[in-house]
Amino acid sequence: MKSAPRRFAALCVALASLLVLSACTLPFMPTPTAKPSTSTVDPSIAASAPKGLEKFYSQSVEWSSCEDGFHCAKVQVPLDYANPGAGDISLSIIKLPSTSNKQGSVLVNPGGPGGSGVDFVKDAGKTLLTEKLRANFDVVGFDPRGVGRSAPVTCMTDAERDAARAKVFRKDTDEGLEAAFAFNKTLAQQCSQQTGAVLGHIDTVSAAKDLDVLRAVLNDAKLNYLGFSYGTFLGSTYASLFPDNVGRLVLDGAVDPSISNEELTAGQAKAFERAIHTYVASCQQQNPCPLSGSVDNGVQEIRDLINAVDQNPQTAKDGRLVTSNDFVNGLILPLYNDQSWPALTQALDAAFSGDVSPMMRLADLGADREANGTYSSNSALAFQAINCLDYPMVSDAAAMRAEEAQLKQDSPTFGSFFAYGGVNCRDWPYPHTRTPAPVEYKGSAPIVVVGTTGDPATPLEWSESLRKQLGTASLVTWEGEGHTAYGRSNTCVSTAVDDYFVDGKLPQDGLKC
Repeated sequence: MKSAPRRFAALCVALASLLVLSACTLPFMPTPTAKPSTSTVDPSIAASAPKGLEKFYSQSVEWSSCEDGFHCAKVQVPLDYANPGAGDISLSIIKLPSTSNKQGSVLVNPGGPGGSGVDFVKDAGKTLLTEKLRANFDVVGFDPRGVGRSAPVTCMTDAERDAARAKVFRKDTDEGLEAAFAFNKTLAQQCSQQTGAVLGHIDTVSAAKDLDVLRAVLNDAKLNYLGFSYGTFLGSTYASLFPDNVGRLVLDGAVDPSISNEELTAGQAKAFERAIHTYVASCQQQNPCPLSGSVDNGVQEIRDLINAVDQNPQTAKDGRLVTSNDFVNGLILPLYNDQSWPALTQALDAAFSGDVSPMMRLADLGADREANGTYSSNSALAFQAINCLDYPMVSDAAAMRAEEAQLKQDSPTFGSFFAYGGVNCRDWPYPHTRTPAPVEYKGSAPIVVVGTTGDPATPLEWSESLRKQLGTASLVTWEGEGHTAYGRSNTCVSTAVDDYFVDGKLPQDGLKC
């Protein structure tokens, strides 16, 4: 499986707290509560369809009321855009209707790859998105192809996922590395057999083309879009493919599309190392805090704890073995939001006392595992499957070990857990479909990029780089801690974003909040 920290990059983005995170892992099956309504596409918008895709751009959509004030629907898109007649797949979407003055729709992607936009809008749309935005736009969440309810990647039973999480491969040994390759080869075969042909068509370029179909069937002449984390990669890909269809795009917590998988890994390792030091400094100013001495000493105590679990995996209260992988998964999760740091302090305090159950619960939250042993999403599996298509991966043993040595130097706490990402994709049944390159956006509509100074998952440098690549853009920087900014930072950020969406007012490039 992908190294633990990189797996978390697929999850938990733009969530206000662990309570919100927990809520978004609950299974959601839309329950119609009223007769469905049908929306048809304006002929002038349907006319924007690329040749051969007319039936998808002009399709009618049947909306059913679901849950409390939401509308749900399915939208058909081609399995393979290079061969639209080869079959269709169905995308699940959910709409939170505008409360007063509808200007159109804002499509939302919470990150990943692998994050469910349906779950995000259902669970967090009414709390994380401002009243001004919701009053003026229908907020629409979607599960991208391969994710959640949209032709999902399927590979393992829940019991098999538990067993996979419990495995530890010593990849710095030849025997351990070969065992890891063998495991991932078997996993790839299972994914191919259980998922079918769609497994080869869940790349980000295909998902971006789906975005344009969704824009059309929502009757929007231009795409208005809010993307967090990986959602910025999806959004910038859309901008390069459909520059004339860009409306108002906000890309929060940017992924730099020009960097390689290995450069992405290195950037995250450094950023998480900064984040754990920042957390320890904050913890030591609180009472109680289980970390003593200087900040460096407190970080070393955490490293010693990780090593102790690595050498002697412990048992949680539910009987499951807690390995260093799961322990680090739990440790990293609260670093995504400084409001969750108290939960990390409590879990560390318990772990120092010999109880690893709270840390395992944090790991379960990140993995979308419920207390009854079921997994409520396929996010981790979709993350691996999509990344294997989106990035060429270095899988040579010598190169990966050299990378591990550098990662350990750059991030003594987490580096080894970020290493060997190429193991996941060497035997993947489909080759990568893109080579990292800067965005080529030639549209005239300005785009807003938002970055956070203390972001551990998408370092601020990536937002700065993406803003330069887009050309016609503004960068808004929140001087804060945690992953992404809109919905969890301050009124400076929310006002800048809302005024852009609602009033078309572009924030000053370089605005600091």
